[in-house]
Amino acid sequence: MNESELQRCRWVPAGDDLYRAYHDEEWGKPLTDDLRLFELLVLETFQAGLSWRLILGRRESFRSAFAGFNPEAIAAWTDEDIGRLMQDAGIIRNRQKLEATRGNARAYLSIVAAHGSFSDWLWSLVPGAPLIGHWEKQEDIPARTPLSDAVSKTLKKNGFKFVGSVTVYAFMQAAGLVQDHLTGCYRYGELVAP
Repeated sequence: MNESELQRCRWVPAGDDLYRAYHDEEWGKPLTDDLRLFELLVLETFQAGLSWRLILGRRESFRSAFAGFNPEAIAAWTDEDIGRLMQDAGIIRNRQKLEATRGNARAYLSIVAAHGSFSDWLWSLVPGAPLIGHWEKQEDIPARTPLSDAVSKTLKKNGFKFVGSVTVYAFMQAAGLVQDHLTGCYRYGELVAP
């Protein structure tokens, strides 16, 4: 079967190579790398109120502006650094989200210091393996769940901001903590053991 004949989740527009690559190579694949999880969480917080397509299109600019999503560098941002970032047209220029990113980097570093790994800590919040959705239709997939409510509350308790339940659920889907590829999507068969 060639690339164009593969059945994908309905949210992937035909002909959109950026979304297709993201869906095929990243979305829903269980992610355990601490820094990649931090990057994804930061990007999800910037997505709040915007389209994920916009964020994906600017991901490289974010990586450049945010020192490769280095949490130590971000945690050390000064107000002057945030002012400089507010002039960077390559990223989303939202002062509250930039300030939240600085605080989220500090919260991330605190979790790593206390638990040794952000990934281990985060994955301990789910039952040890991805939760599998068995969704046939896109409209059946929830925007939030009791689990995303609980994870959101835990993140906030640990100092994170812009991590409401809907944002957290999108993060959990993208990081593979929750497996929400549609059952007819070819990635479902690849990521969910038969």
